[in-house]
Amino acid sequence: MAQTNTTFRSAAASRAAIAASICVAALFTLAAPAAYAGDLLVRYDQSQLIRLPRPAAEIIVGNPSIADVSIQGGNLIAVTGKSFGVTNIIALDAQRNIIQDQRVIVERDEQRMVVLYRGQARESYTCTPYCAPTVTVGDETKFFEGVAKSTRTKSGIASGVASSVPTEPAQ
Repeated sequence: MAQTNTTFRSAAASRAAIAASICVAALFTLAAPAAYAGDLLVRYDQSQLIRLPRPAAEIIVGNPSIADVSIQGGNLIAVTGKSFGVTNIIALDAQRNIIQDQRVIVERDEQRMVVLYRGQARESYTCTPYCAPTVTVGDETKFFEGVAKSTRTKSGIASGVASSVPTEPAQ
């Protein structure tokens, strides 16, 4: 009788754990922004082009820390994902009439990402096909800062900014 009671409790505990896991998964699913047919999905650190029906004189970005926009000529604009989230862009003509109000969702390119956990510390890598560290919000602070510094240095070298290049201390 004692064996049967223990087995029943173990099975009940397993069912409770599974139910709790499903509830947690559902919360994460509900927390993600829902994408609608008219939304522009942009991957983090990548760009998408939008062709407007007529030339834009001005572009307004709801949250410039999430996406950046540049006019590529008259009615063509490039939207670049800067960080994860949802924002919008509004294109205005010369008379300040709205040409387009576009919701933008910036998301991670999960197919090429590898996330490494060392205990509580998280590190993110982009693998295309070789893996390299990438700056991702939520990574362990020391790792994040090191990758961010390397990224700034690389960008400075690529743009020809001499002050971005690290110099060796004088001996």
